[in-house]
Amino acid sequence: MANTADSLDLYAKVEDLLGVKEAAPALYAHYLFFLNSVEFDTLLDVGCGSGDFLRQMQGALNIPKVKGIDLSPSMVARTLAQGYEASCIDLCELNGTYDVITAVFDMLNYLDQEQLGRFLACVKEHLNPDGSFLFDINTLYGFENVAVGSYIVDDDTRFLTVDSDFENSEYLSEFTLFEKADEYFKKSQETIRQYYHTVDDIVALSGLELLVNDEVNLYGLESADKRFVVLKNA
Repeated sequence: MANTADSLDLYAKVEDLLGVKEAAPALYAHYLFFLNSVEFDTLLDVGCGSGDFLRQMQGALNIPKVKGIDLSPSMVARTLAQGYEASCIDLCELNGTYDVITAVFDMLNYLDQEQLGRFLACVKEHLNPDGSFLFDINTLYGFENVAVGSYIVDDDTRFLTVDSDFENSEYLSEFTLFEKADEYFKKSQETIRQYYHTVDDIVALSGLELLVNDEVNLYGLESADKRFVVLKNA
């Protein structure tokens, strides 16, 4: 079952409580290292979130045209607030082609096998000849050893619990958020799903050429929790 806009918007409300921003620089470095080695003029970030990735890449590379798309209206609003072009639209409904397409922080893991095939076909359709598709995905080790379990965090206005399990290549996270409203707390609850995919499966579905397949260890554990991958449109 696809993640809904409601579940994505709930995630947007609590992203800053999940340690994503702290891990981002180490992950972004892989993208920047590759992009600094190629010439391109246009970049589309799919699942742009708050726009932080676009800000980092644009600040370092001064790209002539960048755009973000996301299915969460809240995330699109944040990207727009940072001054970047952004739309709440599915990639397959978008017009235009790009030299570079990115999908950062395990965006592909939010797609089941059928959705992944459709998405990758649309990536190929929107890539210019010799264009590059950059993404990262969670490893099996990452799903089994980093993401599973219970997580509780709060600040002055929010209390969040996340209960996660991984079974049969599917990762389920139940998010429960209590937000302070006057002297009361408002409860929101959504389930977010992710799916394990191998690099080989993605390459086979994409029809693109594999250029880079690197291990990424964001949390200093004994094995890599992500892989950074670059595919090229021949």
